[in-house]
This record gives sequence, structure tokens and C-alpha cells, in this order.
Amino acid sequence: MKHLEYKGYTGSIEYSKEDDLLYGKVLGIKGLISYEGKTGKELEEDFREAINIYLADCESQGITPEKPFKGNFNVRISSELHQKAALLAMEDKMSLNNFVAESIRERVFKESSARKKSHRTSR
Repeated sequence: MKHLEYKGYTGSIEYSKEDDLLYGKVLGIKGLISYEGKTGKELEEDFREAINIYLADCESQGITPEKPFKGNFNVRISSELHQKAALLAMEDKMSLNNFVAESIRERVFKESSARKKSHRTSR
């Protein structure tokens, strides 16, 4: 999945067949910042403009802009998986938080490596 990036914000890219329009929203924040365009270039320009307007509005109102993907989130898993993860973390003499972070890091690295390899072979 492709995304837009600007000033630390990440935006989705969607397509509406009915409207023949590209659109998206900023990901990783509670507020809604949306944008649209007929072409990829228009979409990207509207995305950047939406971010700039959001930041200007926050500044004029004396509000701290929401930071996307702050680095903390709640995860709900089965008690059995929780127990197994906690025991493995203890065996490795690490906190459950570090165990989970390392597990996610490994999966993300594996996925991004596989996608890069797939992208190179599909050319």
C-alpha cells in the first residue's frame, strides 16, 4: 500500500470509481484531515495544503498539533498468548514491552524486505 508523507504526517490514497476521484485521510491521529484530487499530483498538493492548514489553525488557536503514531497503543490478545509472551520475555530477561516491540520490529523488517524483493523482481 502506498502512502503520502509530509511534515511527519502520513496519508492514505484511495480511489472512488463512482466519483472518478482520488481521496485520502491523515493516518494515526484522532482528528479528521481529508484531501482529494483528480490526479495523483492534485491529491498530493491537496494533502500538503490540508496539513499546512491544520498546522496553521493549531498555531493560531494556540493548540499543540496532534502527533501521529505516538509510539504507544493498547493491544488486546488472548490470555494464553499473553502468558506465553510474558514467559518468553522473562526467559530472555527483558520486559514484555521490549519483547512485543522486538517482535513487531522483526515482522516489519521481514515484510519490508519481502516487499522490496518482490518489487525488484516484478520489474
